[in-house]
Amino acid sequence: MPGEISIRHLEKVYDDGFRALSDINLEIQRGEIFALLGPNGAGKTTLISIVCGLVNASGGEVMVAGHDIIRDYRGARESIGLVPQELSTDAFESVWGAVSFSRGLFGKSPDPAHIEKVLRELSLWDKRNNRLMSLSGGMKRRVMIAKALSHEPRVLFLDEPTAGVDVELRRDMWAMVRGLRESGVTIILTTHYIEEAEEMADRIGVIRNGEIILVEDKAQLMAKLGSKELRLHLQHPLDAIPDALNGEPVSLEADGYDLIYTFDAQREQAGVARLLRLLGEKGIEFRDLQTRESSLEEIFVGLVNRPSAGVDAATTASPSGVNER
Repeated sequence: MPGEISIRHLEKVYDDGFRALSDINLEIQRGEIFALLGPNGAGKTTLISIVCGLVNASGGEVMVAGHDIIRDYRGARESIGLVPQELSTDAFESVWGAVSFSRGLFGKSPDPAHIEKVLRELSLWDKRNNRLMSLSGGMKRRVMIAKALSHEPRVLFLDEPTAGVDVELRRDMWAMVRGLRESGVTIILTTHYIEEAEEMADRIGVIRNGEIILVEDKAQLMAKLGSKELRLHLQHPLDAIPDALNGEPVSLEADGYDLIYTFDAQREQAGVARLLRLLGEKGIEFRDLQTRESSLEEIFVGLVNRPSAGVDAATTASPSGVNER
């Protein structure tokens, strides 16, 4: 089933021969929050720029809300709201004027009630008559978001939307994004704040060196690639890991007091039970135990540092069945 955004075999090669994107295949469904993660230079902004019509692709096809971005540019562009990384505003315009003007650029008739709703949701209502040049960086970022929402798009791209802004705006953003999803808006988020993706996203895509190396439901990704850690604080220190634990994924802290067992969801019950039984047989007592799950950030770092040949093709299958290289 085609998604709200459908990307097929997308390529981008610049005039100097640099290949920014290679055979990108991706389906993003209506009303989902999709987080696109990748290191600097991976191709995130290039991909977004092509979908939004700001950069020409070298090959492939992109459909947005049923509109081909080349053959039906106007229909595709009217469906998209974009919040770019860079702040770009008319310094002498008022907040109200800038947001209203953005709506008019897309041929939408004036709708003061909608503009007011957007400004209130972004805590900009009290600043509606202020010139943009008088606003703080965080407030200017809010205006960029308001401009992107002014024409009521079906798809919203947030390219590093909270970079360098305060915690309050980040929380406002999260609340606003949840509300937009509930109304059916599709949201594509790129971020360096992995906790944003962990907090907000329904699915995660990871791009590296211009290739999509993984697309996965967030919960499934964390269950499949995440790991857990059981830390046992021992009653008496050990000089070395007991022979009985050879072959087990255990390590010993330098002071000998903490024994650490690393496991995944598949081996959780049997592995922990076996570990505790072996310790009991050896008379090794512990005073306390703690468990910790790996975060999305740790999973992401592991993925982008993994050799290309080590990426499991089954993990990178998209919901449409297309293999995401």
